[in-house]
Amino acid sequence: MLTEFARSVVVGGSGAVGGMFTGLLRAAGSDTLVVDVAPPSEQPGECLRADVTAPGPELAAALAEADLVLLAVHEAVAIRAVGPVTRLMRPDALLADTLSVRTGMAAELAARAPGVEHVGLNPMFAPAAGMTGRPVAAVVTRDGPGVAALLRLVEHGGGRPVRFTAAEHDRTTAATQALTHAVILAFGLALSRLDVDVRTLVATAPPTHRVLLALLARVLGGRPEVYGEIQSANPGAAPARAALADSLAGLSALTGGDPAGMDGVFARLRELLGPELAAQQERCRELFRTIHRTDEEGETDR
Repeated sequence: MLTEFARSVVVGGSGAVGGMFTGLLRAAGSDTLVVDVAPPSEQPGECLRADVTAPGPELAAALAEADLVLLAVHEAVAIRAVGPVTRLMRPDALLADTLSVRTGMAAELAARAPGVEHVGLNPMFAPAAGMTGRPVAAVVTRDGPGVAALLRLVEHGGGRPVRFTAAEHDRTTAATQALTHAVILAFGLALSRLDVDVRTLVATAPPTHRVLLALLARVLGGRPEVYGEIQSANPGAAPARAALADSLAGLSALTGGDPAGMDGVFARLRELLGPELAAQQERCRELFRTIHRTDEEGETDR
């Protein structure tokens, strides 16, 4: 595939997410410059050492020539970079970023660069898992041919762009990321307070518990600052955690009363899942079969 981006600059391209997009661009034929404040020692000649919030002459020249500038950096850096980067970019060039929170960047662009074509891309998966068949949240701040070209490139790489507004994105990811991670980490913290041996848990756990242990282990294989940024930067994260705490308190209150009170909980949650209920139950059965490495359906009540 030949790309419309003859020259690209990927700031933070030596990181996991930036590296994924760098590979995608280079595979499509784009002459892609990787920029980082601290290039990995194994890539000393493949990366320009520079601060995107205060571009020096070499980076300024690269930004002025680029068809695409992609910011794969932390939110604070990306927002500080908007002003200096967009002043150097060509008027017809595309600005993109990979932030996991959208509303802050949308406000900065509206204030400092309202005329710049821009799309935010948030891969909803770990880059090591690969892009094929996986969703990439796309928030278009200002549409144009560059946005369309980059989304086609994502599709060519196997990704599934899913469009959101900035507010929709942050509201959705507060549930899919912030709440989910909070549930998993809170589960781990609760286990740490129960004086149980993890080897005994693994040896005796029903499938649901084994799935939660596996999810906890997966999260712990990631970078704490990434999970911390999702919890602190997303404006919907605190309400999501509050909803989780309130729900746990309500569930605790039920256990001291009539067990029939759980009927109402199940009815409410079945209504929530609606037409997805049967499909998700089948997905869980498939997951349990994978865990047990058997064709049996496994346990259904625990």
